[in-house]
Parts: sequence; C-alpha cells; structure tokens
Amino acid sequence: MARLTSLMKLPLIYVFTHDSIGVGEDGPTHEPIEQLAAFRSMPDFTVFRPCDRTETALAWEYAIESKDEPTALVLTRQNLPQMAGSSKEALKGAYILEDSDKETPDGIIIASGSEVNLAVAAKAELKNAGIDVRVVSMPSMDVFEQQSAEYKESVLPKACRKRVAVEALSSFGWGKYVGLDGGYVTMESFGASAPAATLFEKFGITTEHVVEVARDILK
Repeated sequence: MARLTSLMKLPLIYVFTHDSIGVGEDGPTHEPIEQLAAFRSMPDFTVFRPCDRTETALAWEYAIESKDEPTALVLTRQNLPQMAGSSKEALKGAYILEDSDKETPDGIIIASGSEVNLAVAAKAELKNAGIDVRVVSMPSMDVFEQQSAEYKESVLPKACRKRVAVEALSSFGWGKYVGLDGGYVTMESFGASAPAATLFEKFGITTEHVVEVARDILK
C-alpha cells in the first residue's frame, strides 16, 4: 500500500505506532528492526520519527500540507520527555538540538525519536568529562536531504568527522551521515520479548553506551 501511494503520488498520511524495540512485550515479531530503513529508501515517501510533541505536531503539519506524496509518522509507545531544544527547525528534517560551545564540536551525536533524550543525556556526561559534542535531532532524513548544501553543512559540518548515530533500529542508511570515522548505537539483530527498559539495556541502547561509543571514536 505504501509503495502504491508513492507511485501514484497520493498525499496519504500513515501513522505507525510500533517504532522500535520499545514496544517491548509484543516481542520480535512486532518490533520493526529493518522496516524504517525500507520506508526511508522508498522514492517519494517522507518519513518522520519525532522525539517529542513539538516534533510530532510539526510532522503532522508537514503531512497535511503535502500535495503529491505520502508521509509516515513513526511514533513511539513509551512516555518521552519534552525536549527543551526542539523547535520548528524540525521541518528541515534535522537540526541542532543542543550545540557545543566550540565553533567545531569535538563530535556530533545524531538521533531520532525516543533515542534523542539518550543523546542529550550523553552530551551532559561527556561535557563533564571535558568532551564537548553537538546533539542533532534528525526526525526526517528525507526532508533533510531536500535542504540546501549550506544548511546541511551548518548542521553536520565536514570539519567534524567524529559522529555517532543513535537509533533503536537497524544502522542501515545512517552511514551517509556518520561516515567512516563514526560509530553506531543501533540494532544489529532482531529484538526480544520483555519490558522496553529491559530491552534497551540488553541491546545497549543506553546513555552509557552512547558515551562509551563517543569516547571510543574520539580517542
């Protein structure tokens, strides 16, 4: 259905409620590890995975204003905090949620959805250790790719090659933003059946692991 609506350029809105291993007790049959990468690779199909109510409202705004392509809102089922830095910049697909104090940050943590708050927490821990990173929220790769080269450079400057992608899904598709010098806090297997908090700990989708990966690539 999604593929057909893309081919026909129909501005349908899809709302998906199983966005990661965070669906927990539903088990691996219901936990989409690879599906989001498939949707992101589909031509003329826009995917948003928002991190809080601000990004969700903006994703809905984008979707209802679309005239010639479908939009998917990929939503979490966990309770999430409202991020202090979230803003209308989400309509550009990716933006600086929390910046480094340095002109060129020591590194960049890029995250989407329910993992953005892990990236922000990791930034605070790294700052205490003398490492100053930027946090980029990337609710939509598709929309980010539509932005100007200047804007993309302002968010993900080429001068900063130390980057970490954080998403409780497959790493497939993140390589173009992370590069050869970066790292991943993502899923490389199917999930399991257990409470969300247990699964995030089991598979290393945690603040501690984000800090560990960031420190490792910044050596």
